[in-house]
Amino acid sequence: MTSFVSRAWLLDETPTTRRQAVWGQRYRLWLGLRTNPLAMVGLMIIVSVLLLSLAAPLLTPYSPGFQDLSNRLAAPSVQHWLGTDELGRDVYSRILYGGRTTLGMVIAVVTITAPIGLLVGCIAGYIGGWLDKILMRLTDIFLSFPRLVLALAFVAALKPGVESAILAIALTAWPPYARLARAETMQYRYSDFIAANRLTGATPMRIILRHIMPLCLPSLIVRITLDMSSIIITAASLGFLGMGAQPPSPEWGTMIATARRFLFTEWWVPLMPCIAIFLTSLAFNFLGDGLRDVLDPKER
Repeated sequence: MTSFVSRAWLLDETPTTRRQAVWGQRYRLWLGLRTNPLAMVGLMIIVSVLLLSLAAPLLTPYSPGFQDLSNRLAAPSVQHWLGTDELGRDVYSRILYGGRTTLGMVIAVVTITAPIGLLVGCIAGYIGGWLDKILMRLTDIFLSFPRLVLALAFVAALKPGVESAILAIALTAWPPYARLARAETMQYRYSDFIAANRLTGATPMRIILRHIMPLCLPSLIVRITLDMSSIIITAASLGFLGMGAQPPSPEWGTMIATARRFLFTEWWVPLMPCIAIFLTSLAFNFLGDGLRDVLDPKER
């Protein structure tokens, strides 16, 4: 009975409070997302990877750095579910701990780039004029370079490591978000509700922060979700090239780099982190497609 009342309260067409309206909208979005099987598969994979990575100390019998040279390059078995690497380290343990590093880098990049791109795009789209031209030309400069090449240049100028890789990817990932936010802002700039807020004395920054940026969030969330796979691949590529996480850190790209010479012999050593990258990237693409169908009004 309680669930029935809650569902009726959420789906009420005439909400009586702001809280009811907000939660009703979220519930409708969830119902729309739930009808997309691929999106739900992607969501389950992402949640599973996050939970497995966070619970790695509880789920792995070995430390990611524990070496057993007498059992090096062992095939998958009951003792080592995914085998061991060239130093006798348990591949399963390193995959789970590596998820912490790789996904932690991705989350850090998104946390940095999304607010920057959203703010730059909204300011450029709302203010216009010379400020818009300066910000967009700066965006064009960053967009003119391939992301991986520019990230490599930044890391080389700094120092190879996780922190440098996060900063480098963040510096190259924000321009698409700025472009998207600017395009969305220009649709709302001359709307009646924006004009009404302007007449009440609201400052441009208040209008941007309180009214325009929340309207740009749905499109930005879709773009971020679809970009997560490319950010994961970029982070893994930096690790593979020796510019990201450094050995013996259990990062997926670094694991592939140190094990690539065993691809045609002890195939399980480089293949397992490849599968982890592939599944996680594919899951974010599935989820992003589902969110686009639900959040983008043009797709409805």
